[in-house]
Amino acid sequence: MLIQLGINLILALSLYFPLSAGQLSLGQGGFMAIGAYVASWLTAVLGWPWPVAFAVGAAAAGAVGALVGLPALRVRGIYLVLMTMAFGEIVRVFFLNFAPTGAAQGFRGMPFVTSLPVVAGLAAAVAVLAARTAASRMGRAFAAINRDELAAEVVGIDVTGAKLVSFTVGAVVAGLAGALWAHYVQFIEPEEFGFARSVMPFTFVVVGGIETFWGALVGAAVLTVLPEWLRFLKEWRLALYGLAMLAVMIVRPQGLIDHRLLAAMRRWRPGHAKEVAR
Repeated sequence: MLIQLGINLILALSLYFPLSAGQLSLGQGGFMAIGAYVASWLTAVLGWPWPVAFAVGAAAAGAVGALVGLPALRVRGIYLVLMTMAFGEIVRVFFLNFAPTGAAQGFRGMPFVTSLPVVAGLAAAVAVLAARTAASRMGRAFAAINRDELAAEVVGIDVTGAKLVSFTVGAVVAGLAGALWAHYVQFIEPEEFGFARSVMPFTFVVVGGIETFWGALVGAAVLTVLPEWLRFLKEWRLALYGLAMLAVMIVRPQGLIDHRLLAAMRRWRPGHAKEVAR
């Protein structure tokens, strides 16, 4: 469960990057598939070391993400959602018919390298990247574009470049999650990376909160652990799982974590009162 939690944390952060710049992508499953298949083919067929294969798989997903991101910059809103959904379906159908990676029969033979330390280390690295990005000049540009794209362009922000960077980084992180998943289950097939896989990170971010990267982390953690906590309910588990998600959307439509909650936590942290007094 902890390994799956780490992979889900990385997958949730893969959507945080484009979403922080106002781009809602439902194509993360496609980028995940690219990373999974490329890394698996390199380790299973060519015998490459897994760190190199993971890096190449993530880079391949990022390269495709940049190509998809260029035309995606011309659309927004529901049209961007539809475009990324179509991309994910194109990737699924491609691997469904691509013989070198097993086509519909799937692909196996990759070594098991996705251990808990590996997943924990990579998840921590991606989380640090998200935190540093949010506090950087580029992160502030993402936030400005998310709030008002026209105003951001007026004040001199390169809107096109920033959106392309956010989309590409999100694709790279999703590709890394795919490589980790493939070398954990050791068997992949195209149906694993369909629409449902793309909806997963969206659900994590919406439940956790879209205002900060902490929301993606908390949402992924809660929605990964909750089904395990509800396992004693057996066939009623998924029903209560859905009710819990609905309750969050009704009680806190902004998600579990937002800027106000983070500000309140900072005010109440130990030593804050002494800092204010000084």
